[in-house]
Amino acid sequence: MIRRLIHIKETIATVIGEETALPAAEAEIARQRCALEDYIRRDPEFARSLAPRRVPEDAPAVVRRMADAAARMGVGPMAAVAGAIAASALEALRAAGAEHAVVDNGGDIALIAARPVTIGVFAGPSPIKDIGLRVEPRPGVLGVCTSSGTVGHSLSFGRADAAVVIALDPCLADAAATALGNAVTANDPALIEDAMAGLLIDDIEGMLVIIEDTLAVCGRLPEIVRVPVDPARISTIRA
Repeated sequence: MIRRLIHIKETIATVIGEETALPAAEAEIARQRCALEDYIRRDPEFARSLAPRRVPEDAPAVVRRMADAAARMGVGPMAAVAGAIAASALEALRAAGAEHAVVDNGGDIALIAARPVTIGVFAGPSPIKDIGLRVEPRPGVLGVCTSSGTVGHSLSFGRADAAVVIALDPCLADAAATALGNAVTANDPALIEDAMAGLLIDDIEGMLVIIEDTLAVCGRLPEIVRVPVDPARISTIRA
């Protein structure tokens, strides 16, 4: 297995997979970014909207995918961009023959796990540190996406140090993580419970929230384990 950092404009993704499959992932990231940028030139509000936005049937697949996920979670379509790009890159890896692969697009992760994968969760200033999720081998694609009101440059209206969502569709997981992060505005167990319950739809497997000294979970999560997390990398993947 090879680990490669792919940097194309605003996309900085870590990709793990068979060396022969990695060029397909890089080409797909470039292709999807180009399609998205072309569409945004036609519809600049797509990139600015903080609410779901309808798109035409002839919009690129990545645009429709983002719009659909955002609509389900009540957020703007760019809330799903990192998950959509990660999912597309992972699909390219699978098409190139990969059976075990991980795409980490700035903390929004798409993976296929033929063997265990441990994903570290970085929660910024929270005293809850060095934990991760151990994903056991399983069929199909899994998305593990994180939003934060205290880490990184992404827009969040909440105060969660980490709002993590697990879903079969990485694009949906990304949109849901944004919605969850927005909803967690205080270290209040009742508020956090309500926020998670309101977003736990059929296609979402589980959620995890860290805010200050509180850790809350909902649904079905991979096992929470101790794992060293490098703050410089935000999310740590061992595969």
